[in-house]
Amino acid sequence: MKPFYFIILIAFTQTLTAQSPDCHITSDNHKNEFGIANSPIYIIKEKEFAYGLHAHYVRGMKESRFGIGVGYERIFDVHKHNAIGVILSYAPIEHLAVSLSPGITFNDNNASDLNFGLHLETLYEFEVGIFHIGPVAEFAYAVEDYHVSLGLHFGFGF
Repeated sequence: MKPFYFIILIAFTQTLTAQSPDCHITSDNHKNEFGIANSPIYIIKEKEFAYGLHAHYVRGMKESRFGIGVGYERIFDVHKHNAIGVILSYAPIEHLAVSLSPGITFNDNNASDLNFGLHLETLYEFEVGIFHIGPVAEFAYAVEDYHVSLGLHFGFGF
């Protein structure tokens, strides 16, 4: 878990050193993004890995480094973990985004048992036309457990 803290530290340190006043959450070619992230997820209390898929939509706020959107995460484990949340995103420098997503979590086994969840994610994107690809790191809190992941983000901007 220490590498994850290192990645977060780097992301927030970059915020302090960003000098470009025209940096926006998305490039000049688009203000909207649909994205997915594929990740092996480490579930801390259970000490096991599971596959995770995260999908989101984020809209950049006009002339700002901030964005807002919605996201959904699914962990394909025995609990069939789901999370839905509002995404608040910030781009301290071009191609780097840090997102905070408060929301609700639930398991397929007991979908009526809704709990608070919080996701913190940082990603770096390489642009290939209207597409983005790059590494993503996530820390998530849920009432029943915590999990961390390192994965690959794919995005489509428009």
